[in-house]
Amino acid sequence: MRSRPARLERLPEQYFTALLARVAHAAREDGPPLLDLGRGNPEVGPPSHVVERLAAAAQEASAHGYPPFRGLPELREAIAGRYRDEYGVVLDPETEVAVMPGTKTALVELALVLAERGSGILLPDPGYPDYPSGVALAAARLLPLRLEPEAGWAPDLAGAPRKDVAAVYLNFPSNPCAVAAPPGVFHEAVRYAEQSGAAVVHDFAYGDLMFDGRRPESFLAEPGARDVGVEMFSMSKTYGMAGWRLGFVVGNAEIVARVDLLQDHVRAGIFTAVQQAGIAALTGPQNSVEERRARYEARRDRVIAALQRTRVRPPVSEGSFYVWLRLPDGISAGRLLTEFRVALAPGEGFGASGAGWARLSLAASDASLDAGLERLVEAFS
Repeated sequence: MRSRPARLERLPEQYFTALLARVAHAAREDGPPLLDLGRGNPEVGPPSHVVERLAAAAQEASAHGYPPFRGLPELREAIAGRYRDEYGVVLDPETEVAVMPGTKTALVELALVLAERGSGILLPDPGYPDYPSGVALAAARLLPLRLEPEAGWAPDLAGAPRKDVAAVYLNFPSNPCAVAAPPGVFHEAVRYAEQSGAAVVHDFAYGDLMFDGRRPESFLAEPGARDVGVEMFSMSKTYGMAGWRLGFVVGNAEIVARVDLLQDHVRAGIFTAVQQAGIAALTGPQNSVEERRARYEARRDRVIAALQRTRVRPPVSEGSFYVWLRLPDGISAGRLLTEFRVALAPGEGFGASGAGWARLSLAASDASLDAGLERLVEAFS
């Protein structure tokens, strides 16, 4: 057999696979039960009416044939309705909505449809560790876009290159930095795109999980945004449907058309019952969305209160289900894992600017979170 194609060799180590392996290895070691506060895996599933719709739809004979390649029209209309009602954005469900098998897939496909070999893609640093995978598969150049802590973790677009840049990825609320979009950042992103010709890709996965009275803020609500970019919406965080693999790319019609074209060639749609359940989630009772948001905010408050008793600087958590914290001198995520039996996600895995930081996940049971906080207070004190 010939050697692996270069595109596979270009792929970075899969951060979360490696992290889970380290946590699993540590869990087998002698000591108190290990507490995993590192993984962002929603611990509460979707509301019951969504599960019931999935079960009913799966019993329908029509569910088992090939679904429409580009998704059920009713599903595209449902996400357009949410954008209109919740974010003040009017979308054409026919031309400005692409249905995706999860937005992790969209991260790769957008890189493939936006970038030629050798062109640049700006990625936030710190940022979600799976962003570079699409850059690698597209044979593009990864250009770090530093997020400045002194500026509220805003991206330094003023200092970003403008030549031969195909796309810039943004993510607010941020994973891992847990900040809402700093004032003016979407306006600046539109101006950057107009000047450079780059497309803007906004990862809106945590958009509905905002704290302290903040409202969800879609990039597409910014004047001019649909002329230059798209936004990714995930059913995983808003509705607890992480394992169902359903999401959307919405916005610029040309980019949506490119994604649809690529998907026509690489898959044959998404299971109809999952799409029907997605319609039920988007158009049915929405009380679970607020309950989920409030649950994470209450946990965030407990984390902040506990860490105030330590030498940790005030951590960051304006939205998402994470807390981003600067580790005290002498403490590393590795030491917390092996010595204190608490797993956090090491900040350096999110980019060079994450060194010395760690991401704590609020997507854990209350019992696990409280027990983990007791150990962290001990470690940080």
